[in-house]
Amino acid sequence: MLSDLELMVHHVNVLFRHDTENRMTVVNELPYDVAPRIFIGTTRLGSVVRFSKSLDDSLIKKLEQVIGSNPGTHLGEIIKVLSIDRIVNNLWIGPAYVFPDVRDRTCTKAIIVTNKNKEILEPYFTYTFEDFENKQPCFVIVEDNIPVSICCSARQTSKAAEASVFTHEDYRGRAYGADVTNAWASEVQKQGRTALYSTSYDNFASQSLARKLQLGRYGNDIHMS
Repeated sequence: MLSDLELMVHHVNVLFRHDTENRMTVVNELPYDVAPRIFIGTTRLGSVVRFSKSLDDSLIKKLEQVIGSNPGTHLGEIIKVLSIDRIVNNLWIGPAYVFPDVRDRTCTKAIIVTNKNKEILEPYFTYTFEDFENKQPCFVIVEDNIPVSICCSARQTSKAAEASVFTHEDYRGRAYGADVTNAWASEVQKQGRTALYSTSYDNFASQSLARKLQLGRYGNDIHMS
């Protein structure tokens, strides 16, 4: 079983691409937007801190001095240092979760989407259809001949994947989100990878789904741009 700190390392590597010096370069999904200037992942066992490739060494040294051994307690000071370069205009804070072992769970309604039937996604989930190779595994629940709930890989590496889930508002309240997400997680785990889930603190619906899925919270992540 992976420790909370190891899970956080998987999490940041799934979210962002890195250069040879372990600096973040771009977001790990199309259209490969520029990565945030700093990532801080806090767990009970310690923290994972990654800096953007765009930051110069002198600024990183100042940030490291401020961060010390407990990054999550110095957010105001971190923002102040980053603002020396330019004003921080985006702050993301949210919980990070890991799925329990769901490989043996049966999902009665969710069906897997492959290259043979991926046309079912168009035009309802155009973005997923266009970037299908990078979104697998992908599962949907079909009602009235349309995919009304979907879970696919938002971002992934060879070791882990993060879930992306959506249910059409007319079909919510039927446990479709939990069903289709468990199907996705089961497939990821059968591939020998870790199934992850994360959200922001202002996304209450997403946090509610995490509770229904009985996910294990291993930490919090903070991005600043």
